[in-house]
Amino acid sequence: MAEAVHDKFVIERRFKQAPARVFAAFATEEGKARWFSGPNESWEMVDRHFDFRVGGTEHLEGRWKSGTITRFDCSYHDIVPDGRIVYAYRMKLNGKPISVNLCSIELLPDGDGTRLLHTEHGIYLDGYEDNGSRFHGIGLQYDKLAETLPD
Repeated sequence: MAEAVHDKFVIERRFKQAPARVFAAFATEEGKARWFSGPNESWEMVDRHFDFRVGGTEHLEGRWKSGTITRFDCSYHDIVPDGRIVYAYRMKLNGKPISVNLCSIELLPDGDGTRLLHTEHGIYLDGYEDNGSRFHGIGLQYDKLAETLPD
């Protein structure tokens, strides 16, 4: 058994939409499906389950063109409408757990828009080396969120 590696990062983004609009992109299945996925050109969804409530779960599994399968298993622990989401998730790569993470997303009013603060604590398991790919991938998802938010 290899040692677990611990990491923490923060991503900050600003959106021109109000916190309620940004929150809806996390809180509704339709809203989240618009931006929370792999890249369309190299990833296809295999399974999705969405139950956004305290105690609810979310799963997203997809297959990359290379044949690699990734799975996101999430449980929601705290939700403040239009303000905060706290969840834990486990990532699997080809069925093998590679990380367990705790996240908070804060949606703060910023003029007419929203300042999003994503704080994540990760434990990378059994020799898996993330090398910043999680930070990069979540950043790309927030780019996609910005593109898909309605005005």
